[in-house]
Amino acid sequence: MAVGKSICPPEYVVPVGYHEPLLERYETTRPEKKEAAADDEGNASFVQTCLNGLNALSGVGLLSVPYALSEGGWLSLALLAAVAAICWYTGVLLQRCMAADPAVIRTYPDIGERAFGRGGRLLVSAFMYAELYLVAIGFLILDGDNLDKLFPDASVSLGPAGTLAGRPLFVVLVAVAVAPTTWLRGLGVLSYVSATGVFASLLIVLSLLWAAAFDGVGFSAPGTVAMRPAGIPTALGLYTFCYCGHAVFPTLYTSMKEKSRFPKMLAICFVLCTLNYGSMAVLGYLMYGGGVESQVTLNLPAARVSSKVAIFTTLINPLSKYALVVTPIATAVEERICGCGATGGSSGPPPQAVSVAVRTVLVVSTVAVALAVPFFAYLMALVGSLLSVGACMLLPCACYVRVFGPPRRAVEAAAILAILAMGSLVVVTGTYSSVVQITNELF
Repeated sequence: MAVGKSICPPEYVVPVGYHEPLLERYETTRPEKKEAAADDEGNASFVQTCLNGLNALSGVGLLSVPYALSEGGWLSLALLAAVAAICWYTGVLLQRCMAADPAVIRTYPDIGERAFGRGGRLLVSAFMYAELYLVAIGFLILDGDNLDKLFPDASVSLGPAGTLAGRPLFVVLVAVAVAPTTWLRGLGVLSYVSATGVFASLLIVLSLLWAAAFDGVGFSAPGTVAMRPAGIPTALGLYTFCYCGHAVFPTLYTSMKEKSRFPKMLAICFVLCTLNYGSMAVLGYLMYGGGVESQVTLNLPAARVSSKVAIFTTLINPLSKYALVVTPIATAVEERICGCGATGGSSGPPPQAVSVAVRTVLVVSTVAVALAVPFFAYLMALVGSLLSVGACMLLPCACYVRVFGPPRRAVEAAAILAILAMGSLVVVTGTYSSVVQITNELF
């Protein structure tokens, strides 16, 4: 609970650091208001929340873990487990911050505001939106690469402007396909709680196993090494990207019927996802060794049924999640432009024309970046090293210490200091390595 004396009625505790925007919500957090809202939250069972958590942690990073393992070598698998343990712990730290005042703290930016005021909210929001934007770009690159593998000779004549062919063609086509889905402002909670992502991730691993065991690929590729120190920063960035679900954790906590079981739920999600990621990494590295591509599906023999299943399953996730990733960014821009919604002065949604224009511009901008920086693994390593480390390691620790003060237990203090030190090191080395690699590819 918050430390210090309250100047409000007993049912409301003043947050540490007294932040006026939070106190303005008192009228909506009184007991009678909270009772009215109780029917709309806190109804998810333990199993349902586990499925939602697994879906949040199951993403396109699955395709890059074999490449990450090839960059760092076999011993870097220990880093995958270490990153999973750290991200689980920092997820628990976020839950503790929310438990300090669940009526007021409901989102990750709320935690940042509780800890550091308005500046904290802006910092957390900046990390979240930048990460979502780059992930949307990664979706386009991913689908463009895999469609190009399935249809290598595809091209479209643009008349005097020339010909659009190969990966750029499919990036544009995918963007055209997903653009209308971004215009929908009411996507619904089912988009977030669907177990489709969990099933798709498992199906991709099974398809890879089938290709190795029954389609002649085998498990004895040359080029595997125990350790590659030069590739550790890239590997760490990609491993961290796999666990960048912290923005969703507050929503999961709020939705739980039995909130005290949140750490256990989170532990189950991280263990299962780590087993899935680890299996994918080992399979891909055994199959293709040092020649594994940034997306392991690009190595698969395109003519095989197992390969087609893996590639088409890979295509579904970005297509279904692109709108979900872009919508929070679009909503923030619309509120800034129109002065409406939660952060503006007027009520109601922005005009439909403004909404469509904003979202279309966002889609076009992601296409431009995807065409300019077509390096999936390097881009995801940059996201993981800079943004995911900040959002998943550094900010949770900083917010927790700010809200509750320095840890009294030596073990907890040592753990937080170690996470801050490791996270800072990954930010510096991983970001530098990724920027150098992207620059070398471009020039």
